[in-house]
Amino acid sequence: MCRGGIHGTVSSCFSGGFRCSEITVSYRIARLSHIVRDVVSDAISNRVSDPRVSRLTSVTRVELSPDQRIANVHVSVMGTDAEATTTMKGLQSARGMIQTRLARRLDIRQCPILRFHLDMGLKAAIETIRRIDRAKTDSPACSAETEQTPSRDRPFSGAEDGPARREPEDSGVDR
Repeated sequence: MCRGGIHGTVSSCFSGGFRCSEITVSYRIARLSHIVRDVVSDAISNRVSDPRVSRLTSVTRVELSPDQRIANVHVSVMGTDAEATTTMKGLQSARGMIQTRLARRLDIRQCPILRFHLDMGLKAAIETIRRIDRAKTDSPACSAETEQTPSRDRPFSGAEDGPARREPEDSGVDR
């Protein structure tokens, strides 16, 4: 019976001085990833004074290796590709300072080595939304559909789209 962890998911869990091995590892990695993300985000926005690092830089996610020795930090930079590469060079230069701040915050024997990676996910999502919006405005079928849908300025009576919908009658059965 598990008294120190989540019931039903741990094969070897004991109360007292023992540990819940399976849950502790995944919880610990998630907790460390969150701390790494917070420390790196704070360092980028408040501590790094390198002019190469863009102020429109955000940490999108952190992936820790299973042995917790390497932290892959994925960073998104809003701006041109040249600004992104310059920001990545600045972050590599400031990696030692950021890692020192991280080591002071963590209470583990070895601080994970930071590796910065450029995350293009946000830029790709913004570009996809722009393409969809552009396709909507360019499409003649889309403009015809918008004319047929009721607008917010005109009250909707329901008579244009057919008979009004009836509410189901109460059959007396408790649900």
